[in-house]
Amino acid sequence: MDGNRRWAQKRNLRLWEGHQQGVQAVRTTTMFCLKEKIQHLSFYTFSIENFKRTQVEQRDIFSCIADALKIELPFFLEKGIRVRFIGDRTLFPEFIVPLCEQIEQETAKGKVLTVYFLLCYGARQELIAAAKKIAEAEVNYSTLTTKKLKNYLWTGQIPDPDIIIRTGGVKRLSNFLLYQAAYSELCFLDCLWPDLSEHDLHNVITEFKKSKRTFGR
Repeated sequence: MDGNRRWAQKRNLRLWEGHQQGVQAVRTTTMFCLKEKIQHLSFYTFSIENFKRTQVEQRDIFSCIADALKIELPFFLEKGIRVRFIGDRTLFPEFIVPLCEQIEQETAKGKVLTVYFLLCYGARQELIAAAKKIAEAEVNYSTLTTKKLKNYLWTGQIPDPDIIIRTGGVKRLSNFLLYQAAYSELCFLDCLWPDLSEHDLHNVITEFKKSKRTFGR
């Protein structure tokens, strides 16, 4: 979800106002997935690398996340949306942990759409964490398969993404789902995240439906 800061800077606004505006794009995308009967949706909400930002911006981002989750909880429940948080939970700010746990518990029965917020997440760090778990479990390396490895990832049983969309005109994955993206369709949009529209998403899906995915066959 790239471009919140640039969106704010272009309008001479404070950075946190860009992050706040980005929340609306999250709602737009979620509504689109409900409409299209898409069952899994992931948002790269805060990367481990984002901890390099100033303490003020980090605080503003996490406060924005917390406020949005509180506001959207009735919407999640009404629409049958299950919410999960994926990432290194030891890095979650203390004030947000109880809220994340509450949201997960209250939406656990949602069957229509599962929304994953990748929080304090990094793909390389996810692989290192999986490797440590495998070592601790004393798994025989000769029996290790891609399926078994996936079970040790933070993403666990979550399906690999069919499409990965990045806004902001940047063409890189930036440590996002590197293992899971092996056969994903990659889509890079020039619009900034807060400006993402349903029309943009519709175009992405239309192009995806035209693609032939052989998975090497």
